[in-house]
Amino acid sequence: MSLRNRTQQEAVQISQARFLQLVESNLIAKARIIYSAQSPFLTEIVGTYYATDPSGRRIQENGQDKEVPFRARARLTEAMEDRLLRLPNFEPQEQNVVLMNVLLSILPILLIAALIWFFFIRQIKMAGKGALSFGKSKARLLTKERNKTTFKDVAGIDEAIEEVAELVEFLRDPKKFQRLGGRIPKGVLMVGPPGTGKTLLAKAIAGEADAAFFSISGSDFVEMFVGVGASRVRDMFEQARKHTPCLIFIDEIDAVGRSRGHGLGGGNDEREQTLNALLVEMDGFDTTEGIIIIAATNRPDVLDPALLRPGRFDRQVVVNLPDVRGREAILKVHARNIKLAPDVDLSVIARSTPGFSGAELANLLNEAALLAARAGKKAVGMEELEEARDKVRWGRERRSLAMTPEEKRCTAWHEAGHALVNVLLPNAQPLHKVTIIPRGQALGATMSLPRGDVLNRRRKEMLDTVAVMMAGRIAEEMVSGDISTGAAGDIQQATNIVRAMVTQWGMSERIGMVHYGRDEEYVFLGREIASHRPYSERTAEEIDQEVKRIIDEQYQVAKKLLETHRDKLEILANALLEYETLDGSQVEEIVKTGRLTVRPPTPKGEPPMGAPAGTPVPEIPPKPASPTLPGLGSPAPATA
Repeated sequence: MSLRNRTQQEAVQISQARFLQLVESNLIAKARIIYSAQSPFLTEIVGTYYATDPSGRRIQENGQDKEVPFRARARLTEAMEDRLLRLPNFEPQEQNVVLMNVLLSILPILLIAALIWFFFIRQIKMAGKGALSFGKSKARLLTKERNKTTFKDVAGIDEAIEEVAELVEFLRDPKKFQRLGGRIPKGVLMVGPPGTGKTLLAKAIAGEADAAFFSISGSDFVEMFVGVGASRVRDMFEQARKHTPCLIFIDEIDAVGRSRGHGLGGGNDEREQTLNALLVEMDGFDTTEGIIIIAATNRPDVLDPALLRPGRFDRQVVVNLPDVRGREAILKVHARNIKLAPDVDLSVIARSTPGFSGAELANLLNEAALLAARAGKKAVGMEELEEARDKVRWGRERRSLAMTPEEKRCTAWHEAGHALVNVLLPNAQPLHKVTIIPRGQALGATMSLPRGDVLNRRRKEMLDTVAVMMAGRIAEEMVSGDISTGAAGDIQQATNIVRAMVTQWGMSERIGMVHYGRDEEYVFLGREIASHRPYSERTAEEIDQEVKRIIDEQYQVAKKLLETHRDKLEILANALLEYETLDGSQVEEIVKTGRLTVRPPTPKGEPPMGAPAGTPVPEIPPKPASPTLPGLGSPAPATA
């Protein structure tokens, strides 16, 4: 039997230390070295060694020394290799260097190839999965268990809630309507300005009816590939049928539902195919399936007529801006999670925020909470609510803005001119506040709030508003003998108001009761790619002359008032230079008495504008509350 066969039969695996001990004791009978490319640093040795008894003497069997097969892995030194070579039964073997080098060189290549193959296969699988799901609907499902929104979370739109309340009854008990032969609307179109609560109302309908809620945007349907949008529409309705009763809410439906055949090239093929698929699907399901579609838009006038016909979107629900009672109710809803001070009166804030949407009112409360937290207060007070209202409407104060004394003086006279004419004119909206503290983009602001919600604007009121806007430039010129760019915003607003009076509202005797306006938005919305003016060049010239005449007349009205009350204008400007901010009641006191008896305090915790950094702030008594504005209101533009 050869050494290889003998050692492989019953070979004993011994450690490196044991092997070295056997070598030192000359007990190795036969040995053979096997070089391995997988273990280039360890040498494998096979062979036999002489068995010994505990005393170290060799064990005899049949008159010969007993040999034990072994196998060992050792890190051999040159001296140990020389010693092994001197053994009489040592079988040397040359190392296969070529094979080991080939394996070492090929191994990295094989590893890189394996990694590339792995990632390639993975990308193919993901691409296949993406291709299969490309036409799937992107509608987000809000299950019955997750949707906790109810009508208690919606306020300020009572009429809209009443209109959609029957949808809830239908989803709960469809047979109640079917017994009388009634048919619930397939689709409800919610129309209203942004932030009025259209999405919230749709969620509340699903929450009240304990139905599933699918939410998707109109832009999610349209892709660059033709047919994808139509596929997503079909998949959305297929998913809805599996979750009945349910609501499908499509936000900003005008992105996919605009009138077909308009715009450059006759329209977008993908959008029109998507719209066609939506029209077919709405015709293809019955309300007995328990599916109701609710859509929301700000521009119902650009929607395709086929989308609005009976049998598709049967009903339009108008979600308007809230009135004063609605604003108070909205504030109470959003104030549930905000700690308010005991003296907070949300009705005052509601009366002083005309024109605010529900989203803006929620933002107002959030800003007030942030202001109170920044000041280290334990509750939100009226001071923070009023500052948050001014911040949301007119922008944040910029007390760090460096103004030269001349700029500050010019700004004070400019705002004093606005405020004085505002108080003197009988039809101008009530003055709320005037300040020379930079706020937003303006160096100063004259803020006015209406007495009630403005549903119709009168001609005299708008003329007085234009005169107030002109007064800033006039007062600025009276004090400095020069004019600046500070009246750019006033001129733009005045021009827009007067042009609308002349061309849209028939408030010019010379031009008459003819609508000369044009809807520039149609260029962008797809009605017409080329806009044209629907009147002659002569009419356009007359319109321009009439606009200039009205502005010039109101300019002279404001100038005459300021020249007549020059002394009060100077007192008002000096008061603004000293106190920076005056309430409407304080301005009225200066106009009536020619002096200011109550000193307006500087807001606590803020140094006067222009003071060096680190200036200590003196303790100042609390600021008196602003006068209550009775009635409802709608915002008026602030004059800069």
